[in-house]
Amino acid sequence: MLFAVMAHDKPGALEIRKANRASHLEYIKSSGVVRQAGPFLNKDGEMCGSLLILEVGTLEDAENWAEKDPYALAGLFESVSVQSWNRVIST
Repeated sequence: MLFAVMAHDKPGALEIRKANRASHLEYIKSSGVVRQAGPFLNKDGEMCGSLLILEVGTLEDAENWAEKDPYALAGLFESVSVQSWNRVIST
């Protein structure tokens, strides 16, 4: 199943994001469950959150993955939501 992880950074946390980016990207690569990923950008073009599409068995699996993300462990996020997602269009 596919799940969307939508995370929004705490205000003023860009340096936390930058400091943990390499670990976050390694976690994405090594987990083998991320099908799409990228940062949200604010009006100034700076990273301010994340959108990830995971392919895992259950909502609980997706939530567990999100909780172990190095960004989450570093306290970057103000909020995180995980929701099942149905891909309709793929290019």
